[in-house]
Order: sequence, then structure tokens, then C-alpha cells
Amino acid sequence: MKKVIIIGAGPAGLTAAYALQKESDIQPIILEADEVVGGLSRTVNFGGNRMDIGGHRFFTKCPEVQALWEEILPYASAPAFDDRLLERETETRADGVDPETADAVFLNRQRISRILYLHKFFDYPVSLSLSTIRNLGFARMCGIGASYFASCVHKREEKTLEDFMVNRFGRRLYETFFEGYTEKVWGRSPRRIGADWGSQRIKGISLGAVLADFFSRALHLHPKKVETSLIERFSYPKHGPGQFYECLAAEVKRRGGEIRFGCRVEQLIGGADGCIKEVVYRAPDGSRQRLAADAVLSSMPVKDLCAALPEDWLSAEVRETAAALPYRDFMTAGLLVDRLELVNETVHKTLGNIVPDCWIYVQEPEVKLGRLQIFNNWSPYLVRDPLHTVWIGLEYFCQEGDALWSMDDAAFLRFAEEELTRIGVIRPGAVREGHVVRMQKAYPAYYGSYRDFPAVRAALDRVPNLYCIGRNGQHRYNNMDHSMLTGLRAAELLRAGSEDKTALWEVNTEQAYQETQEAAE
Repeated sequence: MKKVIIIGAGPAGLTAAYALQKESDIQPIILEADEVVGGLSRTVNFGGNRMDIGGHRFFTKCPEVQALWEEILPYASAPAFDDRLLERETETRADGVDPETADAVFLNRQRISRILYLHKFFDYPVSLSLSTIRNLGFARMCGIGASYFASCVHKREEKTLEDFMVNRFGRRLYETFFEGYTEKVWGRSPRRIGADWGSQRIKGISLGAVLADFFSRALHLHPKKVETSLIERFSYPKHGPGQFYECLAAEVKRRGGEIRFGCRVEQLIGGADGCIKEVVYRAPDGSRQRLAADAVLSSMPVKDLCAALPEDWLSAEVRETAAALPYRDFMTAGLLVDRLELVNETVHKTLGNIVPDCWIYVQEPEVKLGRLQIFNNWSPYLVRDPLHTVWIGLEYFCQEGDALWSMDDAAFLRFAEEELTRIGVIRPGAVREGHVVRMQKAYPAYYGSYRDFPAVRAALDRVPNLYCIGRNGQHRYNNMDHSMLTGLRAAELLRAGSEDKTALWEVNTEQAYQETQEAAE
């Protein structure tokens, strides 16, 4: 039996463990530095009000990931609490379970996200709705249209994120909706960020895609391909994304796997053959423990992984690049309020007639707030009293050690409340209680020393029994389903005894979907 150590109990690590158990006799040991599973996809429970850190839609084009989701959680056979009460249409499955009586269940939810800009709502992704035209004004819309067509004729060489966005949206729309918000998220101008970020996150979305979507709806056409950012419904665990990973972790343990919490990996000891032989970690009691390893699957940040490897395995240049890899950190203020001052002017019915958005992209320049989540709309079961309170999450992008990160919890909650009041989302005195969550290295960034990342990847690939998986494990700003697919691919490579990691680094959920479609045809 191979001794396989998995670093991290997030989406990639847990998926890899489960896949190894299903297809082999390997029983991996997972070392998790935190006390909970799920990584960034965890759910934080604050007195019965649950926080989804970052907002995680369960939607994928990858059949393998979809199949795994369905193995772990059943789908709802009846409407959720709010859908039933409001008599809203929703998708259910006859072979599912009732969310009013069962906890482990996927709900089917409506995806509504908008932009708050100039104290007005705009569709997200930007659409050609009447409200968009009215809010921007005829003259500005004409300027945006002319700018877009100019970008179609004169394409930029895509060296930066600004080049990438201007090519797809035109300069005017880019300056209106993307430039300021992107700088808020990353702490720097899109002119100083590589185009890789756009190709990873924005993918097939452009003003052209928005136009095609608009006309297909107007003409009642149904295109075969639907871009991920344009989907209207998604699956969601009753108690948030962390519930799925808690269930997956329980299944891993039921099958004989082990998860050790509070165990931070500090050193990887190598042998003369260039393979990792032992993993050294700091246990919860402060002692240093060692585990023999035939293989290591790592979802720890690349900069920490490189620091843990034997010094002579990496060149000075590679170590310097890895140590300087940039990240953005993340803070969420959960606020329980009695009501919102935002008016629901949509056709969507909601409990308490609150605005129907899952999250709102806040592009008001006078505040640091990046996004606002309304947890009631993700799932009514995230909120202790969804009929009388609104549970919201204020998302801030920051850097560990900066002014925001260094605030104590009470000061940060006051700051968040003041910002919401300033832009008219709540009135003074609306907040009943709050909770703060900090997430380090939440967003691997594509600037600075990242330009030399190929050399880091090549050096890591030379370690035969090391497989890098997940968001931080590959320093890739990816979605949850992509992280899970890296776990599946790593398990496949390990079972096959393959040392060629190319397929692991080039995981693509849309490509997996396309290959499945072609095989079916």
C-alpha cells in the first residue's frame, strides 16, 4: 500500500483522497493546517448565521466533477423554504430529498448578480437591458458602442489585463465597469497585471457574447454553448459550500482515510533519488512530527512548498521567484441587519421583498468595499431568521499587514457598517451583530515575479513523486470545479505511476466537457 500524503483538505485535496480510495487500495493521510475542511470554500457558522467566504456556485461543464457532486449530495425533491413560501418556480428531482426535512441536499438557486455604480443597479455581466441603457444614458451608450466596434477593428497585442479587456469590451465600457473595480481587487492598475488573469477568469465573455445572449433571448433561441458567467441557475448546498466538503470529508474518513487538523507542513525531506521521502509537520501540541511518503499531493501555496523542499533541489533564481509570488488576501465582515435600504424594483419575489441579488459588485469609488453578498438569497437556510433579518457579507480585498488587515474585529465591523451607510445600503443603527473572517493568500496574483513562474513549475515537475493541485498548489486563480479536477487528475497520474505532470497543470473543465461531448457523438 502506497503511503500518500495530501497537504490541504480543500476541494482539491479532498477530491484527490476520495478518488484514490475509490479506484485503488491507497488510504491517504491529509494534513490540514486549519481546524476545518473546505479551504476558501468553507462555511463559517456564526450563531446559526452561516457565511459563504467568497460565494461559491456549484456549476460546472465538467461531467466528472458533476458526477462527484451528485455522489456526495442528493438534489432537492421539493422547493426550498423561500421558494415554497413565495410560490417561485424551481427545479427539483423526484429521486431527491426534501430540504425541509433533510440537511444534506443541493438546492437549485437563481443566479442574480448586479453592479452598484453611481448608486444605481446594472446587470452583471453587463447586458443590454432597458435599465442599463436608461442608467447610462443614450449618449454614453453610443460612446460605448462606438468604442467597442473600434476595438473590433484595431486589436491590441495582449500583454496586459487592460489590453485583454479593451479588446473584448472596448475602452469606454472597460473604463466604466472594469478598470476601477479591478484595481480595487488587485491593488494595482490593470496595466500592471498580465493578460493571463483575463484568459483564466473572463474566458469567453465579451461584449460580443453579451450581444449574442441578448438576441438569442429576444428571438427565443437556445445556443448550445452557454458561458459560465451567463448561467441563470446553479446548485447550492443547503448550508453553504462547506457543507459539501464536510460531507466529502466524512466519506473519506468512512472509507478509512485520515484527516489531521492543525498540522502545518514545514519541511519535505528528500532522498538521493530526488523523491520526497518524508513530510515534517508541526502538530497542534507544538511538536514536530514526521510521516514517511511514497507520494505527496500538495495544495499548499507554491511559495511555502518551495521553502519546504530541500535547498539544493531548487536554484537560487527559482527560490527567489517562489518567495516573491504575489497574493491578495481577503476579509469578510458578516453583518446581521433588520433590513436593507435598497429597493427591490425587479420582478423577482423575495422574502421581505429584499433585493434578489446573490452578490452585488460595489463599484462606488467612495468606499473600499468590493462585493456585497446577501446570504438570504444564496439559501434561506444560511440565515437563522430569514423572515425578519438580512444576513450580509461585505468582502474586502487587502494585503496581509495593511491598514484593513491590521484592524481589530470591532474596528473593522464599525468601518464596514459606516461604508454601507455612506452608499445608502443600510441606515444608521441597522446592524444587530457581526463577525469577521480573514483568509490569507485567497487570490494568487498574476503580476510581479509570476512572470517567471514557468521556471518554478518546471523545477517542481522534476520531483517525481510530487503533484501540485488546487488553487494555491498551482498558483492559479481558478474556480472550485477546476481545483477538484486537478485532484482527480493527480489521482489518475499517481495510480498510473506517471511522472509527466503536463496534464495536471493543463487541466481545463471546458475542455473536459468538450471531450465528453465528442465521445458521445
